[in-house]
Amino acid sequence: MKLLALKPGESVLDMGCGAGSIAIPLAQDGHPVIAADFSPAMLGTLDAGIDYYGLENRITPLELAWDDDWDLVGPVAKAVDVAFASRSVTTTNLKGALTKLDRTARRRCAVTMVANSSPRYDLHLMNAIGASVTCSNGFLYAFNILIQMGALPQVTYFESPRRDTFDSLEAGVADFSRMLEHGNEDKIDRLRDYVAQHMIENPHAGEPGSKGVPQGRYMLDHVRKVRWAFIAWEPVSSSRP
Repeated sequence: MKLLALKPGESVLDMGCGAGSIAIPLAQDGHPVIAADFSPAMLGTLDAGIDYYGLENRITPLELAWDDDWDLVGPVAKAVDVAFASRSVTTTNLKGALTKLDRTARRRCAVTMVANSSPRYDLHLMNAIGASVTCSNGFLYAFNILIQMGALPQVTYFESPRRDTFDSLEAGVADFSRMLEHGNEDKIDRLRDYVAQHMIENPHAGEPGSKGVPQGRYMLDHVRKVRWAFIAWEPVSSSRP
């Protein structure tokens, strides 16, 4: 939200809004928000939040996917001051997605994309057990596409910490084993040894976790960090079709 650098009262499109973790605080700060997502379940949770915080006049929910025809079901060209997608650019047509954001905004566009391994992986753990990890280059493609479009994208990197908690060694191994795919399945014994050596008591056990469930009794002795690239640019498309 800080990197978006919104001006007072500016309208925004939050594409891939999920349950409203950004849309709701933006609306509370006085910004009219079009909150779009392809998931009816997410929009249902968003509706509950809108009702709870009394933001019916500030947030307009919209069921919308990247691959939809925005000329038919999306916001009109230059509908908002700022259009952004935070960690939600999930499409096989990246140029099309960036173009749709560009055409929707009058002043500023932005996307936040992962800048190392997928958030699903604990890169520290994977390196420690000798497992291979494919890093995402999506943000590089986005930058180059924007250059080709005639934009001058600005990139800011930041990291978000994550703590994975669990109630027993086996529960931890079962949870982290989801990372052992694409040829890493044979590393399960190394994974178990690593978790056994690096699990520590969680001082916040039982408190609400990031996903709304109580935190487990144990955690690893390092913080998992995910690096993100925040890419912002001034729209290059005109208001004409």
